[in-house]
Amino acid sequence: MKETFSGSFTQQQPIPEDAIEAAIAVLRHGRLHRYNTAPGELGETALLEQEFAAQMGAKYCLAVSSGGYALATALRAVDVRPGDSVLTNAFTLAPVPGSIASVGAKPVFVGVTENLTIDLDDLQNKLDQARVLMLSHMRGHLCDMNRLMQMCDDAGVIVIEDCAHTMGAAWQGQLSGRQGAIGCYSCQTYKHVNSGEGGLLVTDDAELAAKATMLSGSYMLYERHLAAPDPEVFERIKYTTPNVSGRMDNLRAAILRPQLRDLDRQVDRWNERYAAIEEGLRGTPGLTIVERPETEKYVGSSIQFLLLDWLPERISEVIRRCAARGVELKWFGGAEPTGFTSRYDSWRYAESERMPASDRILTGIMDMRVPLTFSLEDCDLIARIIRAEVGSVYQS
Repeated sequence: MKETFSGSFTQQQPIPEDAIEAAIAVLRHGRLHRYNTAPGELGETALLEQEFAAQMGAKYCLAVSSGGYALATALRAVDVRPGDSVLTNAFTLAPVPGSIASVGAKPVFVGVTENLTIDLDDLQNKLDQARVLMLSHMRGHLCDMNRLMQMCDDAGVIVIEDCAHTMGAAWQGQLSGRQGAIGCYSCQTYKHVNSGEGGLLVTDDAELAAKATMLSGSYMLYERHLAAPDPEVFERIKYTTPNVSGRMDNLRAAILRPQLRDLDRQVDRWNERYAAIEEGLRGTPGLTIVERPETEKYVGSSIQFLLLDWLPERISEVIRRCAARGVELKWFGGAEPTGFTSRYDSWRYAESERMPASDRILTGIMDMRVPLTFSLEDCDLIARIIRAEVGSVYQS
């Protein structure tokens, strides 16, 4: 009789008790708005920004309503205007090109490699087409950040990092989000800390931080921030920076602060599970493991593998057979978007040219969440099921 998996791929861990207690304290006093504080009180959102800035080794931090809002705010802060072009990954999730479109700019898509990172050769050929790169560390895969930053610095291209999947990751010991001008993070339920929705933005640039703070809707209350530039920086930009309100509130900040203190331990737990699945899949006929470079510290909250050069109907058969045994695989190669698995040619508000080399890779990308609610035994079972069904379809 075939083994089946009965767990949930969307069930997260409960919110920690200390985070629940912090949230209840905010609910009891009722001061949810970040600027609604009692005399002498330091609000939860301001404290979250201060703590995350220190955790990331950044001078400034801003907490906002979502990761996507953080991306759009970063674009506005670096003065991207309607009609401008912005470079970004062909392999990413819809909020990335969506944030570019939200400011009236045009995405210029850059290819993907078999390591699921941005194609640096393709990027080199396109650097003269824009002055900003929104770099998506899609599904937690970091490219050669030394080479990328050198290329962009030489070309005068500003880098904004989308770190929705790399909070806690690092390249050669440098935390993800700290190489570019601005790093943006998501606190949505399926990311590395969970406040339902939420975003964080870090930078060392005082003017960018001040603009982002004004954009987020600080009014003239910016002095209540604990991880913001000096007031004189705001004096230079406060009358010329629009309010595009998207603040985080004290309730979500209260939930996040204890989770961020526990991030390193959670990263280790994710990576244990990732390693168990990867080891179980290694050597499967027809399946290509996405190898991780030694210079990368990753966060294995999801795992990807490739079914390169498979016919679409055979990939669909693998997905069907795994689903019948309780394993949910997502596919970025489908003809139509399904759930979150859209791709560069799905976003018809943005012009794109065919990218045959990238299309071959996108057609083969299989994706699976790895929640911390999985045990290591669950991971071994999931790998056995995928291995069996991929092998069976491949050999047939």
